[in-house]
Amino acid sequence: MTLDDTRIKLGMKVRDKITGLEGTAIGYTYWMYGCERITIQPSGVKDGKPHDAYTVDEPQCEIIDAKPAAKAKPTHGPRDDAPRRSDPR
Repeated sequence: MTLDDTRIKLGMKVRDKITGLEGTAIGYTYWMYGCERITIQPSGVKDGKPHDAYTVDEPQCEIIDAKPAAKAKPTHGPRDDAPRRSDPR
């Protein structure tokens, strides 16, 4: 196993070792003095809303499932076929 095999990648299922909360790694930030943090999005909903994402230090996380989650089909963003009005004359 190499060092890269143990690194958390976006889309992996992870667990916070301290709180036990689980979710999908949706963000990875690198800070100026070497701190690396993971943003975790728990699955499920409460009162019709998704649970809030939270951020923890990378060493505080452990990988539950190393297979990244399937990428969802984009539902927004730039359009390839954006219509353009004709120029006024």
